[in-house]
Amino acid sequence: MSGSRDKAIGLIAGEGRFPFLVSRGMRQQGYLVFAAGFREHTSEELYAIADRMIWLRLGQLGRLLAFLKDNGVDQVVFAGSIKKPKAMGMIPDFRAARILFRIRNRHDGEIFQALIRTLHEEGIEVLSPLSFVPALKTPEGVLSKRKPSRKEESDISFGWPLAKELGSLDIGQCLVVKENMVVAVEALEGSDATILRAGELVGSGCVVLKVFKPGQTEMIDQPAVGLETIRTMIRSGASCLTLEAEEGLFFDRQEAIELADAHDICIVGYPSSEETSS
Repeated sequence: MSGSRDKAIGLIAGEGRFPFLVSRGMRQQGYLVFAAGFREHTSEELYAIADRMIWLRLGQLGRLLAFLKDNGVDQVVFAGSIKKPKAMGMIPDFRAARILFRIRNRHDGEIFQALIRTLHEEGIEVLSPLSFVPALKTPEGVLSKRKPSRKEESDISFGWPLAKELGSLDIGQCLVVKENMVVAVEALEGSDATILRAGELVGSGCVVLKVFKPGQTEMIDQPAVGLETIRTMIRSGASCLTLEAEEGLFFDRQEAIELADAHDICIVGYPSSEETSS
């Protein structure tokens, strides 16, 4: 991005390595990083690499907005997840309570859209983290040595529109199918627990699909996989992973693909244009 040298940018950081990778990309593009982290969610190591950092509890939207404005920040990026079960006990401040009062439900999509609208009203633009870590985008096509079998291709074609439909209802990003039957659907427990549950229910040979929710903003909550996903699939006996190309984040891609190849697991970057086919 041109003109970014020494410009302040906000990083609203959740769990995992993603905030660190995004922060590194921001610095490479010449930004000063002003980070907001959440106790029991964000790694304290981020404090050492941010130009300035504030620690918040979930629901302190007023303090977040004040921190951004006090530091001249008019662009922010969200990176890293907040585990939903941990967020259930959130105590919202006045600004956050106003958002929750105006929305119809507590689904992720509605909360994120309402939060983005509030930031825009305050003159703060929300940017996609993918602009700072483009190498994490999942490429389209077969990424593993092994292509999907005919049975796996059938399961992908069967499951993809269902996964998209569940995503449009804001239920979850992960669906597991086998022999054209839905085995497990992600809810609060997260993708890894969903994959393990599928293995416990029907054994090996499941196809895991992870999608970008229709209507979801690409600024927040991209579907993501990585080494731990493959390790979980090995434990559950799942045979094929399908992630939405360009929209999905693939961490430690080379190591993950090598591990998948060693266990005969197929990995596919599925094109978004195929989401309505069945």
